[in-house]
This record gives sequence, C-alpha cells and structure tokens, in this order.
Amino acid sequence: MITKYQIKLIRSLRLKKNRTETGFFVAEGEKIIDELIDSEIEIVEIFSISEKYKSCNNFTLIKNAQLKQISNLKSANTVVGIFKIPKPKNIDYNSNIIALEEINDPGNLGTIIRLCDWFGIKNIICSNNSVDCYNNKVVQASMGSICRVNISYMDFENLLMNKKHNTIAADLSGENIKDFPFLSNQIIFFGNESNGFSEKLLSKIQKKVTIPRYNDNIDSLNLANSVAIVLSELKNQVIER
Repeated sequence: MITKYQIKLIRSLRLKKNRTETGFFVAEGEKIIDELIDSEIEIVEIFSISEKYKSCNNFTLIKNAQLKQISNLKSANTVVGIFKIPKPKNIDYNSNIIALEEINDPGNLGTIIRLCDWFGIKNIICSNNSVDCYNNKVVQASMGSICRVNISYMDFENLLMNKKHNTIAADLSGENIKDFPFLSNQIIFFGNESNGFSEKLLSKIQKKVTIPRYNDNIDSLNLANSVAIVLSELKNQVIER
C-alpha cells in the first residue's frame, strides 16, 4: 500500500528544487518505465495497478484511485516510478553534440532528446538557465530516450573558451545546410524558442547554418523541428562520405 509520505514525495518532485534536494525524478507509463528499468538508472520505487513490475525492487501494488493521486498526466497510465538522477557522464568532444541556449519549453527539450537518440547523438549541452531535463514533462516527451542521451548543463562562455571545438550556430543568417560541409565532430548550437541566440553567444560562434525557406510568409520553425532537419542533413552527409 502506498503511504501518505510516498504520495507527498512524488508530488513534491514536480518542482526542480525538490528534485535537486532528493536526487530523484518521476517517470510514468509502461514504455518509459520499461526503458528506464533496462538502463543503468537506479530504481527507487515503482507503483503500479498491474503486477507486471512485482519482480522490481521496492514495488508497490496500488489502486486506480491512488494512481490518479500521484500521476502528473491528464489520463493516468498504469505505472509511476521514482528513479535516482544519474550523474552526467564525461562529454565526448570528438563527436557531434547539440547545444541549447536557454531552452524553456520542456516538451521541446524532451523531443530533442528523443531526436538525438534517433540520430545517434550521445551528448546534449544546455545552458545553465535552461529547463531541467528531469522535469516530468521533459521525461515524458523523451519517451525513454533520456536514459541513453547524456545531458549536461554548463556556462557557454566557458565552453566557447576552448578554441579547439568546432562550433556552429543554427541561425537565419547562416549558410544553407545543403551547402555546408558538416564534420564528424562539432558542437551545433540552437537558440531560445522565442528570442533565438543572445548576441554575446552568437558573436563567439565560428560558423552559421540555416534551413532553406521556401515561403517568405513564415519567419521561423519550431525548435525541435529545426534540430531534426539539421541532424538529418548532418547524418546524410556523414553517411555519404
């Protein structure tokens, strides 16, 4: 039976300060829970209306009414899990990396994590003022990919101090991605959903690329869509070589 303390804990993890304090995050839904269980991420508690997870450590069988109490979804799934936030791994700077400046929308970040997993990108770097990757909406949108993509937070000024990094900004003033020679090791920066890049950051990035536009009546693309198009072109070039 789930306790009042456990219900309170799960609800408290909706806030970043409580996730930081406890070192825990929450995930929901069989697909996501299954992927997290199969990963290296440590299970803290599993609560489900199904006995499917009874072999897991710290499993508690609950009723539908209790599931609704702890679920963050409009329509509760069958299972909610508490997991330990893993420590970020070392970043492989000899690979392609996505960097996100001040990303605010949790759905966008979760989708980008999923896209990076799809295209084989192992590392995402977010600026320190970006949304927390263990926000429940980010975790849900990633659909389990959060356990396979390494996500780090850092000051981008410090990141750009290393002149050895190949840096690219996805910006409207850049070169057509079809004509740009992507490398096998570069950091591709994307800006804030509404405001794009800060001038300070953009001035320090070596090269710029853009997605060709075929209709002047539209001024921007959704951030996650932009990431998908750029990664598709990058991978096509790398495979062709």
